[in-house]
Amino acid sequence: MQISPYPGKTIAIDFETATEARASACSVGLAFIENGRVVRVEERLIRPPGNRYSPFNIAIHGIRPEHTAHAPDFADVMAEFAGDFEGARMIAHNASFDFSVLRACLDLCGLEYPELSYLCSVKLAQRHWPDLGSHRLNILAAHLGLTFAHHNAAEDARICAEACLAMAAEAELADIFDLAVKLGLNVGRLNRRGYEPCSFARKPRRAVALQA
Repeated sequence: MQISPYPGKTIAIDFETATEARASACSVGLAFIENGRVVRVEERLIRPPGNRYSPFNIAIHGIRPEHTAHAPDFADVMAEFAGDFEGARMIAHNASFDFSVLRACLDLCGLEYPELSYLCSVKLAQRHWPDLGSHRLNILAAHLGLTFAHHNAAEDARICAEACLAMAAEAELADIFDLAVKLGLNVGRLNRRGYEPCSFARKPRRAVALQA
């Protein structure tokens, strides 16, 4: 099923970090969705604070200090994509991590949060494909017959987008955010005042019959 056009912007986002600190983004990947397909994928290396890395994080994504020594800092990368983020609908795989990185980096730079809404593709997949043993991104890619370079921010964002499009198409829904409504997922929101996490909607408690 072809997903219907949406008048706004839908962007899948993925961050890699240089250390255990959430404010240490060293790479961001963005996959732009239009008319039911990924039309553009971007990646930017980011110079983390002090250009400091931990061996553990290097082992995960392979980005090293020499790769980002002359890269722009987070504020400069954010300035490049600020127009894309403002008012966007976004998706991330394990959104609690990626949007905590975004918030921490914005806080460190003293920048305002953009106004946007977002979904977590892990939560979508848990409800849509409950029988999968795992809902990690590489498992979803294998389930869909897709290959990619895991822990490359651009590739991770692309697969996140493709998985969400596939779920919406299987559910015969016009839009990814319609899928969230069907699956009982509350949309997360980022705004100038703070944020609301993407979460499963609480099921109403069953009323207990009163004894006569």
